[in-house]
Amino acid sequence: MGKNPTAAIFNDLKDLRAKQNLTQEDLAKAVGVTRVTINYIENGEYRPSLELAFLLAKFFGKSIEEIFRMDSLGGRHGKNR
Repeated sequence: MGKNPTAAIFNDLKDLRAKQNLTQEDLAKAVGVTRVTINYIENGEYRPSLELAFLLAKFFGKSIEEIFRMDSLGGRHGKNR
């Protein structure tokens, strides 16, 4: 499997956070990052490290694949879904 630097990464962080009535600040403190980092991840402007992806998955009791998805074609199909 080759690299595809144009692959888009989508996530469900905002929905997961909302379901638990958490602010970005709450989630950021829980996983040891800044609120701005959570905002950038939610908006698809930043790809979290593997370590941070594992921390987020553990926090929500989910697998990484249940939170993050990759569009290997690089297209933006839907809003961060």
